[in-house]
Amino acid sequence: QITTLINHKDKPKRSDKTLQAIQRVGQAVNLAVGRFVTVGEAIANENHELKEEMSVACVEARRAGETIAQLTDVASLDHPESDSHITIFTDKTGVVKAARLLLSSVTKVLVLADRIVIKQIITSRNKVLATMEQLEKVSSFQEFVQIFSQFGNEMVEFAHLTGDRQNDLKDEKKKARMAASRAVLEKCTMMLLTASKTCLRHPDCESARINKDGVFHRMRLALEQVIEIVTDSRPNGENEMAPISIYSGIKEFKNKVEGLRENLYFLSKENLSTMLEVILEHTEDFTDSAYTSHEHREHILELSKQAKMELEQLVSVWMQAQNQKTKDLMEDLEVAILKTCQCMNELKREVHSAATSLAADLLKYHTDHMVLKALKITGVEGNLEAVAEYTCKLSEQKEQLVEMCRLLRHVSGTEPLEITCIHAEDTFQVTGPQIISAAETLALHPSSKIAKENLEVFCEAWESQLSDMSLLLREINDVFEGRRGEKRVYLSLPRPGKHNANLKALKPVKLDTEEQAKIAKLGLELHLLTSDVDSETEKWEDQENEIVQHGQGMSSMAYSMYLFTRGEGLLKTTQDLFHQAEIFATEGTKLASALHAFSDQVHEDDKPLLLLESEKLISVCKQLQITAKASAQGKSATFTKVDACILKTRNVMTLLCQLLPLCFKLLRKNKAGNGCLKPAPPWKEDRIRTGTNAHTPERRAETFGIKSLENHVTNMTFLESK
Repeated sequence: QITTLINHKDKPKRSDKTLQAIQRVGQAVNLAVGRFVTVGEAIANENHELKEEMSVACVEARRAGETIAQLTDVASLDHPESDSHITIFTDKTGVVKAARLLLSSVTKVLVLADRIVIKQIITSRNKVLATMEQLEKVSSFQEFVQIFSQFGNEMVEFAHLTGDRQNDLKDEKKKARMAASRAVLEKCTMMLLTASKTCLRHPDCESARINKDGVFHRMRLALEQVIEIVTDSRPNGENEMAPISIYSGIKEFKNKVEGLRENLYFLSKENLSTMLEVILEHTEDFTDSAYTSHEHREHILELSKQAKMELEQLVSVWMQAQNQKTKDLMEDLEVAILKTCQCMNELKREVHSAATSLAADLLKYHTDHMVLKALKITGVEGNLEAVAEYTCKLSEQKEQLVEMCRLLRHVSGTEPLEITCIHAEDTFQVTGPQIISAAETLALHPSSKIAKENLEVFCEAWESQLSDMSLLLREINDVFEGRRGEKRVYLSLPRPGKHNANLKALKPVKLDTEEQAKIAKLGLELHLLTSDVDSETEKWEDQENEIVQHGQGMSSMAYSMYLFTRGEGLLKTTQDLFHQAEIFATEGTKLASALHAFSDQVHEDDKPLLLLESEKLISVCKQLQITAKASAQGKSATFTKVDACILKTRNVMTLLCQLLPLCFKLLRKNKAGNGCLKPAPPWKEDRIRTGTNAHTPERRAETFGIKSLENHVTNMTFLESK
């Protein structure tokens, strides 16, 4: 909008229509600044150490916005009443100055707000670390349960903050590192619980202590990495030195070689030779590996030798061409460039084949998890000799999988996938010894239920990582073959084609900038409604209430749909949005069922109103489901469908904003004695008996953000207290 004002054409006369349009833009800028500054001022009031700086920046922004509105106000311009064409701004310089001040002050507010977010994450991390230290030192179950409950809440807060930060990161490499660290923390939360309980139950067991110490150490490393990413720093001022993969080395080498077509003098032959030497050194990871087949090893060695010869020929022609640019020499140079690049492509293809075929074979071989099963059986039998035998086999398996991850990193093709390979390697390196210590503990205490449960948890982590490797291998192959349309599935992101067979043939698309602008107002309304719903759910004392659970889940999904309208968040394509809308509507239908059950507990006079609102909710959810499932071919039809889905989601959220306070009021009314609550129906009993029904895998798969970790921690705390 500011660019529109600054770049208007300097015509001496303008029509009323044009001036009114400019006035509307000026007013829109001022209103947007007003809303922005209101948020900034609220942040300032909550953070006293930056209040003064933030307040000054907000005042400057508000003043600049008001100045722009005044300078674009048609009523303030002097022009004859009889003249249909009026003079353009009398002070364009003033608009430029105000725009500069506005952009400067808005940037200042954003930087200050960012500092506050970073401080919140660091503070949250420090709280988690302090509680972890307490957990390490506890000596009684009662004390452990109490502190672990606090730890769980702090971990959920940290997960929320870091999840938002991960979503905001623009650097895909940092985003992948953050995702890896957060995955470690989420998995280690359960490990910490069982490992600590095992240590408390068997305080003199050395293997149990080693097992627990390993979990705490890994969590601390993950917490530290999150802070490094957030603050963009390394301990002791070290620079991050990521190892260069063969893929990235070949890509850079080819770019330099092909650059000789444009400029014969932009690099030296020594630089090119050094680059090839580095690539060939990395191929030794394959040729020296005990797991590379003889055939692949021979081919890699042959291609390495050929690459050296092709480069020698290229350098020879290149040096001649520098001295004398004849047509024949330039043709020879082109042939040498093509042959060198072709050789490097063949080398890339060979190492890719070696790494992926090894990975496929290993993953297939280890799918039965025979070693893990044997460790569980021999551990329960207390057979120390057999456990020792199988731990040796697990160590061998670990070495194979670690080597597989190292080779896959060389051929992953993108930095985020490289980081995922490094994360997988670390996971196998750490989890292997932890399984061994957990198995040894069980063998020493074969009748211990908690030792058995602890081994199960670490085995599940190993199995989960093997399963993730199959997905990673598929992505690496997709990148190699040029199929990069869909990014990896994060958290509970619905997979295209999974929920609706009719959508399989449709090509996932993103909204362009113009479409995002059209739908921005609707998205903002949705955002405001999610805030209202969150405020209502926070009022409930019983956060485990099924109505609250469904309300929070719907709010979380609606927020992800709002982020989609901005081109952000986990929903990347229109298909993702449509799937999310379907799941959102299903969640609304489940809420309606919970409301029906709740109506049996309220006073007879209040029941009709609650049932009426419940029926309205079912109706709007059905409308949304029909819209989300309808086919749409072509860009225009797809955008219309997106618009309709967001609009109907907004309608559901509007109704939810009315329903939640009504239910809260009826609940309080009944508790106050205006009508005693009737005995809870079976659905309530079932929820309590099973921990909470809302936390089944199906439920978790339908919500976004860190809901899974919240439920995970809540369940653990609930079961521990029992």
